[in-house]
Amino acid sequence: MPALEGLRVIDMATVFAGPGAARHLADFGADVIKIEAPAGDGVRRMGWFPPEGGDSYTWKLLGRNKRAVVADLKTDAGRDALLALAGAADVLIENFRPGTLERLGLGPDVLCARNPRLVVLRVTGFGQDGPYASRPGFATMAEAMSGFAAINGEPDGPPLLPPIALTDEVAAIAGAFAVMVALHDRERTGLGQVIDVNLLESMLQMMSALPSAAAHLGYEQPRLGSGIPYSVPRGTYRCADGRWVAISTSAESVAHRVLTLLGLGDDARFATFESRAGHREELDAAVSAWVGARPSVEVLAAFEAAEAAIAPVYTMREVLADPHVRARNVFVEVDGVVMQGPVARLSRTPAEMRWAGRPLGADTEEVLGALDDA
Repeated sequence: MPALEGLRVIDMATVFAGPGAARHLADFGADVIKIEAPAGDGVRRMGWFPPEGGDSYTWKLLGRNKRAVVADLKTDAGRDALLALAGAADVLIENFRPGTLERLGLGPDVLCARNPRLVVLRVTGFGQDGPYASRPGFATMAEAMSGFAAINGEPDGPPLLPPIALTDEVAAIAGAFAVMVALHDRERTGLGQVIDVNLLESMLQMMSALPSAAAHLGYEQPRLGSGIPYSVPRGTYRCADGRWVAISTSAESVAHRVLTLLGLGDDARFATFESRAGHREELDAAVSAWVGARPSVEVLAAFEAAEAAIAPVYTMREVLADPHVRARNVFVEVDGVVMQGPVARLSRTPAEMRWAGRPLGADTEEVLGALDDA
């Protein structure tokens, strides 16, 4: 039996973060009912599309393992259907701007009065309160305001945003985690609760101790390209054949193996984390010269023989072809679509890929018809 067998989740969120949290729950067996407006979730029309047309690959992934139901929440019938579904559900996930759900007559007070065991996950850009609560919340805003963009990029270049929906994916995992915490609490108390997850605070969780360093030391991390202030060398380096590799020395033992390989093992300038950081430019130049004089096959083989940390910089097609990735079935094929497997592997109750994102309204009659029969 899947780990979340018997758990009913109402996913009335749109785009990435909220639906992503629901997708993680669906992968482990939750019965997720995806509620869409008659026009459908915009993700159906976002990204890349199969040659034969139809919904996007983005939707195929984000909507997988969910039942697709159309309900117009601007109508009494749609709101009544949502309330009836919530009355028998365990979790409801939404990502409207704060106050919108309440204006629809579907606020947490209404939902939880009808079903005190309901866990409500609310995903927004900036949280349910505070001066920015009503602002549109996209990942871009969180990546800019969390300090991430400010430290991302080359030293003489502009701040850079990630070229993927990074914050949304982080918030999706945070949301799924928070739901499971609330469900665990419900086992003790019998009561649900409301969860406030937002993009800005989710992204701030990725910033390690930088907030502490800024608060107590006045420290602001500069843009270092692929570098990290406390770990040198660390970055991407171009080989003689034009291929790129990524090197890390975030453990002292690994750093000394790399230095020995480069012929710098006895150089006092590079003896400690602190001294290596103090001579960043000289050490990075030495690594660049050593790597740049050799083809990638030789570089990779030498580092692996020395048990030093290195990896080729892959394109996505190269990731798909990698023997380790293939051996572990990191990607799965669902209804003919290749996509990522589950976020985690459980030994006794593994995830199950039942179907890819379904056509708009495919399960409306089955799900809402069951309400009429109840």
